[in-house]
Amino acid sequence: MTNVLMIEDDTEFAEILSEYLAQYNIKITNYEDPYLGLSAGIKNYDLLILDLTLPGMDGLEVCKEVVDKYDIPVIISSARSDVSDKVIGLQIGADDYLPKPYDPKEMYARIQSLIRRYKKVNAPEEGKADSDFRLDEKRHQIFLKDEPINLTPAEFEILEYMLKQHGFSISREQLVYNCKSLKDKGSKSLDVIIGRLRAKIGDSSKEPKYIQSVRGIGYKLIG
Repeated sequence: MTNVLMIEDDTEFAEILSEYLAQYNIKITNYEDPYLGLSAGIKNYDLLILDLTLPGMDGLEVCKEVVDKYDIPVIISSARSDVSDKVIGLQIGADDYLPKPYDPKEMYARIQSLIRRYKKVNAPEEGKADSDFRLDEKRHQIFLKDEPINLTPAEFEILEYMLKQHGFSISREQLVYNCKSLKDKGSKSLDVIIGRLRAKIGDSSKEPKYIQSVRGIGYKLIG
């Protein structure tokens, strides 16, 4: 059983999502009041789904407090369309941002991805042994089959992040906002970088050996 804490003042929406996720053995405990949510024993939950428009306290404040005090994955689920909210949420530590409305299937996929990632006992520091890639953080270099890859700063940051999440689906939002060198913070710029990376590592979008597109989510490094 996966126990998810949800702080959401739209009770009808919370109930619909809860009913859908229950079939996958995911139990949601929802609090409309953010103060009650913060005092609900957060460390006993596997993940937090957080709305931003809440009574009495902004969701971004809640997010910052949770990230500062607890080691728990956070998915922001909000109808607020301001891009700055998404940027700030990810910058202060949220793991993902899913704008409403969305298909519950997508939330399920995001939850599964984050739970798997957080359950990894030892995060790879120098790349996985069974991967063709090797990350040398001290030299700021990534190797493919022991051959150094000539990468721009943005390409390096994207590939480094993907390598550290090797085998797991990563949302486009995560990739964009974890790339400090990406001047144009948009998905089109990400597509350009992924295309350049594929060219440099001899990969193909149609028959991927390394970078796999995950429909509705983002990408996954598989080789």
